[in-house]
Formats: sequence, structure tokens, C-alpha cells
Amino acid sequence: MINEKAAIITGAARGIGNAIAFELAKEGYAVAILDVLDAGRVKENLDRIKALGHHFMYINGDITSADDRKAAVDKVMNAFGRIDVLVNDAGVAPKIRMDILSTTEESIDFVLGINLKGTFFMTQLVANTMIREIKSTADINPIIVNISSMSAYTSSVQRGEYCISKAGISMITKLFADRLSEYGIHVYEIRPGIIMTDMTSVVKEKYDKLIAEGLTPIKRWGYPEDIANAVSVLCSGKLNYSTGDIINVDGGFHIRRL
Repeated sequence: MINEKAAIITGAARGIGNAIAFELAKEGYAVAILDVLDAGRVKENLDRIKALGHHFMYINGDITSADDRKAAVDKVMNAFGRIDVLVNDAGVAPKIRMDILSTTEESIDFVLGINLKGTFFMTQLVANTMIREIKSTADINPIIVNISSMSAYTSSVQRGEYCISKAGISMITKLFADRLSEYGIHVYEIRPGIIMTDMTSVVKEKYDKLIAEGLTPIKRWGYPEDIANAVSVLCSGKLNYSTGDIINVDGGFHIRRL
């Protein structure tokens, strides 16, 4: 077993997940990324984490595949001997935005299959691994962080499947926080707001205008690093009398002011 704490971050080849992986690596974590993208496409993102000099692995795999999930966890345990943190960041938006009166079964299956089903079973698998760790190893205090969205409670009728998936992640957080509390495994949810990523680049002009007009009390876009900093706080161990909590990283959008 390595001496450093070890983290698995799904969907961390780029965007929010990559910022989280970089931040945890900066803090001395061994980091494993699980993502569907070919490593060559995101070499620069991976190299900056490797350059920090800690244990690191990139696993090409799909969280919707039971075989890929198991292979990833086995690789991490074989290489690191421990999992201290799971960050569920992997997620997709609909390929085509459609009114809910026209949404297709294919789009529902695609979005919920990754965002909801994949996240649930990744959490289940890692949670059981963490339980075994706790029983066999001293000084293991595992944490699970789910990255959802302000869409968990905000209606977007042009992408209803995404909203449903993120609302579901909120319940995944609550359920696992409840079930794992007896083992001392803390589970949290982070709800990003309008974050500058590839996913939001297609609506940049729209949100530039809304932010300038006061949609969020803090008048700027959020950045992946804002989410990474929140994950860092949750992993610090300083909130060890809290579980199932939601951290809004949204520029104050959740205030819902008039």
C-alpha cells in the first residue's frame, strides 16, 4: 500500500474533473482518472498532473460498463492498495437539446445511463471496497463526492433528461450518506452553477448576457477550479460531523432572489 491518500475521479480527462484531479494531486494525493477519452486526445491535461510527481494512472473506461468499473477499481487497488476518495464527475448533456414534449427514449437512455446509472453503480462498487478497507486497515477515512448541478432543482425544458439525472444524483448522495454512515464514510454533493467548460461553450453568449443582467449575485462565470476548491474542502476532514450535505458553487444562484 502506498503512503499517500488515493483518489479516483471519473470523467476527469478534461473540464471540472481534470481541475479536481489536478488540485488533489497538488495536495499530495495519488490520483486515478477513469474516462472514455483516448489519452492521446488529452495528453496536455494528463501531463500537468503527472508533472506534480505523485502516483498517477489514467484508465480508459466507461462507467456504464460493469466490466470497466470493476477493472478500474481493481487496477487502483493493485497499484495503490487503497481508495480514500471517490469523486463522481463523469456526466454528459443531451446530444441534441429537445423540448420535453419531443425528447426521445434514446436521449433519456444515453443521459441517464451515464449520469445516473453509471454513477450509482460506480458508487456502489467503490463503497463496498471502502468498507473492506476500513475493516482491514487503520487510518482510512473514506469520502465520496458527487458532482451534480444547479439543474438538480432548476427547470430546463429543453434538456429535461439532464435535469432528471442531476436530481437523481442528489438522491444517490442522500441514500449513500445514510447507508454508509455506520462505517464512517462521508458522502457529499457539489452543485456547480454556470461553469466555463466545453459543455457550456455552446451557450456562452446566452449566459454572458444573463450573468451581466444579474442572474447570479456574483457576476462572473464559474471555473472548474472553483469546483476543485470545494472538493478540496470536503476532502480535508474538517467537516467530519457532516454527511449528505450539498455545497452550492454557483455564484449565489441558489439564493433565488427577487
